[in-house]
Amino acid sequence: MFAYAVRRILGLIPVLFGVSLLVFMIPRVIPGDPATIMLGERSSEVDRARLREQMGLNNPLFLNFRALPEQGVSGLFDSQYFNFMKGAVRLDFGRSIYSFVPVSSGLMQRFPATLELAVFAMLFAVIVGIPLGVIAALKRGTIIDTIVTVIALAGVSFPVFWLGIIMIYFFAVNLGWLPSSGRIGVTMDIGSGTGLYVLDGLLQGRPEFTLDALRHLIMPAIAVGTIPLAIVVRMTRSSMLEVMGQDYIRTARAKGLAERVVTRKHALRNALLPVITVIGLSFGALLSGAILTETVFSWPGIGRWVYQAIASRDYPIIQGGVLFVAFVFVIVNLLVDLSYSFIDPRIQYS
Repeated sequence: MFAYAVRRILGLIPVLFGVSLLVFMIPRVIPGDPATIMLGERSSEVDRARLREQMGLNNPLFLNFRALPEQGVSGLFDSQYFNFMKGAVRLDFGRSIYSFVPVSSGLMQRFPATLELAVFAMLFAVIVGIPLGVIAALKRGTIIDTIVTVIALAGVSFPVFWLGIIMIYFFAVNLGWLPSSGRIGVTMDIGSGTGLYVLDGLLQGRPEFTLDALRHLIMPAIAVGTIPLAIVVRMTRSSMLEVMGQDYIRTARAKGLAERVVTRKHALRNALLPVITVIGLSFGALLSGAILTETVFSWPGIGRWVYQAIASRDYPIIQGGVLFVAFVFVIVNLLVDLSYSFIDPRIQYS
């Protein structure tokens, strides 16, 4: 398994290289001068020239042949792409055009919010989705199966932003049970910590802070978790139906094992592989930032931050955010691949 993990990690290098190339080229193939797009048509030529120099836009894109006579081979790589990659390796994506805050600092500040939302959304999807999928498979063709199928279809069909607005209207505005936006109450102050507010409250022995963070999490986690929930339900149901028809299930029943033992120990465990794959992909997608959910609930995560950067043409944030999200996504997929052998010992990596 160690050799397989090493090969998979090495296989991530060309993937990340391709993503970096796309992230680098997209702003540069957009018609027009990037400096003019970022600063606006009414900006002065002096300001545009200063920005081009600051961002290294005056250098060649890939190879700097002009620097060969003076700097030798090292000068050949003094280009926009290689400078961008050297910064990416150091997690230095430059500074925001408008706020001048380092992009890496913005990522580290907002990623905990996105991570916390993604974790609780997936917990909601898994805790509710897997049991519903198992029940639907065991009650195939009954009214219970129909109800679960309708719930799954509704979860995929309802737009996240619409569901979020409806939840805010009922639970925040009308009933006043939950806060409508933000991560924490305005009177709360956690100080320094991990950035994961629920965890910080537990570590610092402040249950009131943890409860307030959980109250702020409930609605956005449910809203963004409805689509993964529906996918988990459908995948669990179809996988369970396939497994329940296998010979070893009939053999287990013929041996006189209780139905709950057959379902939990023999059927569910073997049906989990495709479900784990779906969970991993959904979790990776959530870590990229739920733009609509973060916007509706004013959640200070990566998705909303990158969306605002796109609207304002803040290319350092766009490039750094997309590259960071791609890295997180491929790491999550790697962990999902490596988890297969722990779920099903029959799987051997060669």
